[in-house]
Amino acid sequence: MRLDLLVTGGDVIDGSGSPARSADVGVRAGRLLLLPPSSRSAADTVVNAGGLVVTPGFIDVHTHSDLLAGHDEQRETLRLAPLLQGVTTEICGNCGISPFPVPAERAGTVRDLVAATFGPPATTYASFAEFAAAQGVARRNHLAALVGHGTLRAAVVGFAQRQATADELGRMCALLDEALTAGAAGLSTGLIYPPGVNAGTDEVIALARVAAAHGKPYVTHLRDEMSQVESALEEAIEIATAAGAALQVSHHKTAGRRSWGATVRTLARLEQARDAGLDVLCDVYPYTAGSTALHALLPPWVIADGVPAMLTSVRRATVRDRIRVDVATGLPGWENTVGNGGWDLIRVASAPTSPAVEGRTIAELAAARDIDPVDYVCDLLAAEGGNVTILSHSMREDDVRRVLTSPLSMLCSDGVPKPGRPHPRWAGSFARVLGHYVRDVGLLSLAEAVHKMTAMPARRFGLVERGLLADGYAPDLVVLDPAEMADGATYDDPLAPPRGVRQVVVGGRVVVDGDRVTDARPGRVLAVPDREPATRART
Repeated sequence: MRLDLLVTGGDVIDGSGSPARSADVGVRAGRLLLLPPSSRSAADTVVNAGGLVVTPGFIDVHTHSDLLAGHDEQRETLRLAPLLQGVTTEICGNCGISPFPVPAERAGTVRDLVAATFGPPATTYASFAEFAAAQGVARRNHLAALVGHGTLRAAVVGFAQRQATADELGRMCALLDEALTAGAAGLSTGLIYPPGVNAGTDEVIALARVAAAHGKPYVTHLRDEMSQVESALEEAIEIATAAGAALQVSHHKTAGRRSWGATVRTLARLEQARDAGLDVLCDVYPYTAGSTALHALLPPWVIADGVPAMLTSVRRATVRDRIRVDVATGLPGWENTVGNGGWDLIRVASAPTSPAVEGRTIAELAAARDIDPVDYVCDLLAAEGGNVTILSHSMREDDVRRVLTSPLSMLCSDGVPKPGRPHPRWAGSFARVLGHYVRDVGLLSLAEAVHKMTAMPARRFGLVERGLLADGYAPDLVVLDPAEMADGATYDDPLAPPRGVRQVVVGGRVVVDGDRVTDARPGRVLAVPDREPATRART
């Protein structure tokens, strides 16, 4: 039997959590074959993995790589960052923002939101099929996509700070149902971000019921990950329980000085909910800094009327004074990142027309101009059209480690692939876990870490026949050297490539071969089929 590809001589870690074993891995007609070691099968392409480890391709369950299609050099560099560390599938549409489904008559309104999230040029799509056709062109790795609740709300309700009417909620549910039927992977919310922040619990339950009917998860950036993280987690559990949906808690953290150490309680609560019958899991990135849009640090009312109105209002002295008061005193239901930390912990990651400010803190930049930080932030947002991304150094290492080792957690990057100095997690998360936390610290075994990167996320998101090295599975795999694995990306050099990845195979074709990226582009946008509902609704 002649193979298309043979990876021979390596130790296989199959993704199940089982220890390594000697085996050859073959690809024939687009499917994997597990073979005895030293099988000597004939193959068109042979990869010698002697002394190395072979794993399934890694699945990044939380990215913001929704709009990276394009042929310019900058986008190509950003697209390669996860691939070089072995990520063969990305899941986008997280935190409530996706570029679909957007009816044509509301495209202008939603496009402003999409641009402020992903950067210009912003594109929206009427359907999942349109999105897949545009973003699946000439990809090297695969992409799956969630439906963003914030996008649904912007497309139907707009940015109004009120409950959706019954008719509006019905239209949102219909748009969600259509996208999930076509292959979207689930529903996501970002309940700290406008316009999602304007939704009540009942609205989200109704939408999560639609996801549950398709057997797809409810994926949530909690309403608060700081001082009110525990009550926000209770809301998420309430939503998933009432809807009968599987619950995925995005990038689980307890950020800000007031919540450091709270992962002891939040993880125990997740385990309690799971023991009670709720299908609940979480994901985590291996860093103590987060990243988001700069406007997300401001009180929700600032963007209540949409991005263009925000850019006008932040120029007014009265608006700036009101922001200062709210940051100092807080608002009910608002996370208030700065109030829980400080402007000295906020660093500019991307400001495309002001590159000199990238890498510097808001406190430092404001002091250099001898102005208040709120005035500096408002000036920068106005100058950049709202397209500013920041880093927030707000977490503690013991909390990160606690979530990483939880049996309920899988790995993500939460990558925001934009120009400038993006968070190094986009280019480093998977390599960092395998090098630092597995080999150097011994926090996880190699088999445990690979399981969190492969089979576990594949099952959670319904990626059929992916995530394992097993007969008949999709031929996405990584050949790596555990002794050399290390992340190269830093806050000063955030796209520096990792070390230790020897080959990356997508769809049975070698896309990374040592230091060389090949011309193969076998990736595509994956349509996720419906499954049986994961849980039953409780009253």
